[in-house]
Amino acid sequence: MSIITLTTDYGLKDHFVGALKGKILSEYPEATLIDISHYIDPFNTVEASYILGASYASFPKGTVHIIGVDMELNKENQHIAIQWNDHYFIAADNGILSMLTQKMVIQKMVAINIHDRLHSEASDMDVFVKVACHIAKGGMLNVIGKEIQTIKQVTELQVLVGENGTYLSGNIIYIDHFGNVVTNISKKQFLEIAKGRPYEIVLRTKNIKTILPNYSAIASSDKYPIKNYEGEKLALFNEAGFLEIAIYRSNPSKVGSANSLLGLNYRDSITIKFL
Repeated sequence: MSIITLTTDYGLKDHFVGALKGKILSEYPEATLIDISHYIDPFNTVEASYILGASYASFPKGTVHIIGVDMELNKENQHIAIQWNDHYFIAADNGILSMLTQKMVIQKMVAINIHDRLHSEASDMDVFVKVACHIAKGGMLNVIGKEIQTIKQVTELQVLVGENGTYLSGNIIYIDHFGNVVTNISKKQFLEIAKGRPYEIVLRTKNIKTILPNYSAIASSDKYPIKNYEGEKLALFNEAGFLEIAIYRSNPSKVGSANSLLGLNYRDSITIKFL
């Protein structure tokens, strides 16, 4: 079974996703196509990297991941394909893959060079489809690209460590369907800096002094039904391993969320102070 996943900022209103799947199946009818997300904010490479990082490991090794976000070939962004953790990723060299693979060893990466082998009106996605099907069929990376040693690094939205480990400062990189906000502060970073010290997550409203193991842990007393805790703010490390700030059982369309009620938005700074 050859799996190709699709992550794009196309949305589902237009024909693009359907046409993309049609192109892949025309090239490789045996492929199994899986949608990860088509609702990445337009050109939002940080969000795309987070979504891929949170999901790719759920797939079998050998899976090919097409990333159709800010994918236009230009003088600054070449097209690349990498093998990492025995998965394959195809994207523009716009920082998405450097964020995904930071501090990890890439097995192999190539700059795709088959553009002149396709018809004159071939789109960027046509190139990605051709490369994905080649890899899914068992093809080698060096057939579709020239090996490279480095890819574009992203320097913005980096987690900062205060002098003598007095704080960790990160940014909100994703807002999910429930209005929960996800930061780029990882559990690993937190544990390395905290070293068992007390801490506070600094918010415009009252600070959060405890990171919970799960959402329902907000119900700290057996005296009250769990419904009594609905609407309270909390923090935890989510399944992807990143600090998340949430409103317990939030409903963005009815009662609000961490995004709306706490005034937390994409790129906002979030600081953990160690006491």
